[in-house]
Amino acid sequence: MFFRRAGLAPLMFLLAVAASFGGAGMGWAQQPPPAATAPATNPTQPPLTIMVVDVQSLLQNSKSAKMVRQQIEQKRAEYAKEISHQEETLKQERDSIQRQQSSLSAEALNQKGREFQQKVNDLDRGVQSKRQALERSNAEALEKIQEVMLKIITDIAKDRKANMVFQRSELVLFDQNYDVTDDVLRRLDEQLPTLTVNFVAPAPVTPAAQPAAATADQAPPKKKK
Repeated sequence: MFFRRAGLAPLMFLLAVAASFGGAGMGWAQQPPPAATAPATNPTQPPLTIMVVDVQSLLQNSKSAKMVRQQIEQKRAEYAKEISHQEETLKQERDSIQRQQSSLSAEALNQKGREFQQKVNDLDRGVQSKRQALERSNAEALEKIQEVMLKIITDIAKDRKANMVFQRSELVLFDQNYDVTDDVLRRLDEQLPTLTVNFVAPAPVTPAAQPAAATADQAPPKKKK
């Protein structure tokens, strides 16, 4: 018997297939490997039959997941180019303000400084907005893959009469015969060979209103009598 060692994280369930079947598997018979079986302690319960799936591997190596990563990286590169252009524009504006220090009044210089800082703040907010939009787009695409993956795992569990499925990263030691990752990957690539990311638009960045600067000739408010 060949065993494979996985992560040392605490044991966790990926899903309990028996619950999904609504108890329809109560009459399942015990099967020989590749499904693992254990004697039932309660004669009214079916024997324990398990499967192991490497979910992270599927989200890395499936055709649809690779296509999603490619689209995300392409959009990330587009955003990076746009941000780089904006940063270069701000750098030129900063240099221009520095060259005008000797020719501008203190008030005018301060006003330009406030306006420039506001543009820097807007750029930072725009970068954050784009990052959040990418994260949301990626999460929604992976959720679609996981939906198909879960259906495939459920179908394989029915075929193997398995009533419990474990995520491989949560197991310390297991027999390779219980691992159905390759079978899930094959079916996933067949059922979802491509996936187009529905990119979420970044939230618009609205510049904050600038406080009006007081002028020297502005008359002070009159006192009420």
